[in-house]
This record gives sequence, structure tokens and C-alpha cells, in this order.
Amino acid sequence: MKGIKRLIFLSLLVSVGLGLSVIESMMPVPFVAPGAKLGLSNMVILITLVIFGFKEALTVGILKSVIFTLVTGSVTSLFYSLSGSVFSCILMFIAYNKFSNIFSLIGVSIFGALAHNFAQVLVASIIMKNFRIFSYFPILLLTSLFTGYFVGLVSIFVVKNLRKSFDNIFYSKN
Repeated sequence: MKGIKRLIFLSLLVSVGLGLSVIESMMPVPFVAPGAKLGLSNMVILITLVIFGFKEALTVGILKSVIFTLVTGSVTSLFYSLSGSVFSCILMFIAYNKFSNIFSLIGVSIFGALAHNFAQVLVASIIMKNFRIFSYFPILLLTSLFTGYFVGLVSIFVVKNLRKSFDNIFYSKN
């Protein structure tokens, strides 16, 4: 039964990530940087990484990106979303596993936000065949510090409370 509960919970995480992505895509964000978002759905990937592990976090990130493309119909967004999710998941995994004695989840989240933005700017420069787009990257780096901090802060709270719940859900005798 533990396997089924785990699969159901991972499916719920994909759904929450998708819902946050849809809501975030409709929100006008008053940033100086056009196209910058809060990265709320990245919170789900970070939480999955901490609670379940890298493989599950990568799966949740990929599924969220693919389903978001199906919901919105924007195929171009698949390249940006998928590259950002995969690269940020890899970098957050490295930061969390190798440097958790130095960085809290806030630091790990900031690394993820930086990686997400880097991957998206790289994809944009490849698609548009114009590497001058990287001149926009410093602005995104600055916004990554704030959005990564917020996502990391919320993730700390959620992970702490989910771990308490998981003791009841996954380790109960039922």
C-alpha cells in the first residue's frame, strides 16, 4: 500500500505544480523584468526533491511542464519550461546533496531559480539565434535572488509540516 500512497501523493504534487503554473501565468507580475515570474511551481519541485528524491522531483518537473503545454496549447513554452525545470532540478539536487551543510533550502532554491533563468535565456538565445539576449540575464539574476528566497522560505515551512504528516500517512499500520 505504501507504493500506491506514494504514487497518489506524487500525482497530487504534479497537479499542484500545474495549478500554480496556470495561476502564475495569469497573474500580472509588477516586475521591472518582463516575463519574470515568482516561480511558485518550482516550490513543488523543491519540496518533491527534499521529501522523495531526485528522480521523483525530475519526474514531477517534466510532467508539470508537459501537461502545462497541453493545457495552454503553447508548444514554444514547452522548451522554456522543460529546460528550466530540468536544469533547476539538477542544480538544486547538487546543492542540496553536496552543500546542504552550507546552504539552507533558501540557498538551494536560489540556485534553482538562477539555473531556471539561465536555461530559459539559453533556450531563447538558441531559438532566436541571438546571444545578445544574455544581456537580459543580469536582471533575471537579481529577480532570482528574491523569488528564490520566497520559494525557499515557503518550502521550509511546507517540508517541515509534510514530514510530520508523512509519519502518519506512510508509516501507519493501515
